[in-house]
Amino acid sequence: MTMQPWFPDAKLGIFIHYGIYAVDGVAESWSFYTGEVPHAQYMKQLDGFTASQYDPRAWAELFARAGANYAVLTARHHDGVALWDTEQGDLNVVRHTPAGRGLLTGYAEALREQGLKVGLYYSHSDWNHPDYASTVHTDPPNEEVRNNRYASAAPGEEDPEAWARFLEYRNAQVGELVSGFRPDLLWFDGEWERSEDQWKMRELSEQILTANPDTILNARMLSYGDYATPEQGVPMLPPDGPWELCLTVNDSWGFRQEDRNQKSVRQLVRYFAETIGMGGNLLLAVGPREDGTIPPEQVERLEGLGSWIAKHSEAVYGTVAGLPAGHHYGPSTLSADRRSLYLICFDTPRESLSLRGLRTPVKRVSVVGTGAEMAHRVVGGLGEVPGVLWIDAPEGRDIDEQATVLAVELDGELDLYRGAGRD
Repeated sequence: MTMQPWFPDAKLGIFIHYGIYAVDGVAESWSFYTGEVPHAQYMKQLDGFTASQYDPRAWAELFARAGANYAVLTARHHDGVALWDTEQGDLNVVRHTPAGRGLLTGYAEALREQGLKVGLYYSHSDWNHPDYASTVHTDPPNEEVRNNRYASAAPGEEDPEAWARFLEYRNAQVGELVSGFRPDLLWFDGEWERSEDQWKMRELSEQILTANPDTILNARMLSYGDYATPEQGVPMLPPDGPWELCLTVNDSWGFRQEDRNQKSVRQLVRYFAETIGMGGNLLLAVGPREDGTIPPEQVERLEGLGSWIAKHSEAVYGTVAGLPAGHHYGPSTLSADRRSLYLICFDTPRESLSLRGLRTPVKRVSVVGTGAEMAHRVVGGLGEVPGVLWIDAPEGRDIDEQATVLAVELDGELDLYRGAGRD
């Protein structure tokens, strides 16, 4: 499938882990899988999940203010608790929680009202389904997958018929999501517990794309994914093709009241700039409380990031990956026509900034957001080796609190020298 053009230019998405795990503020699904809490105690959270202040329009408006172009909501995590009234079993928030209603319709409608693309997260695995732990990965990646009773059958207890029933259940739920909510993107997870053949990924991909050929699938569809999904750490080298870094605002995916280690707005700007500077999107995760409200400290950070993006939008949207490492001390982006280069400076520049290896003549340098023009000159160079472009450092009101961006207007398309210099 050809990648949908909206995705590479989206730049920012919001990841929402919302489910019963927010009631006690425990790790989503993993807390019972690893024994952090007893299974019965985890499932007792069904009784406390109210979604009493769930306002998807407020979410969508916040995400738009943050500068996001899409969002991804956990329709069903590894715990098997669906946020819609699925016809596959009855483990869902409609029938078993005080919320008493599905949460996906309002979410999808609210995003589309704001012009945002709709993403839904769905886990291949379901640690509560009676037929799930009926087989074992043909080549388990670790002992936990091999031996955990929620993931795999005990030796000699494999049940191929039960596994076939589980796949029917999974495929039917995915079908409900595609037909009922028409997601622009399906964000799968849990793929590590079985092989591609065991999951029957080809058949699932065909099922989804037959129903909606425009659906984007992430890399956790294995060979049938459309883009890579590095997690929690900016890669040193960009993955091949489209990609997206998923990152938490604090250290947790879902709401955990004891996790106060919120990244600062300045840190989030850095993560974002480094990601788009390598051609990726940032999928930034927030964890709503059980009532559906996003914690104010996370709202504040989304709005802070959004303010920086709005001020520097020309350096964000409509751009591609910028300079390779070594040309500029910091990330950069490049306009789609390759005639404008945007240099991102995290620290306050002193005296001057340098840009090395630039062959294309420069017409103008200015500060994005204020328009102030910066003096510049080329010093040195020999033969095919270009001199260094020195740019006077901005000062005062031209310095941005989070990161200052300089627009370098080129007299032609970007042309870089990548050699080792004169022998």
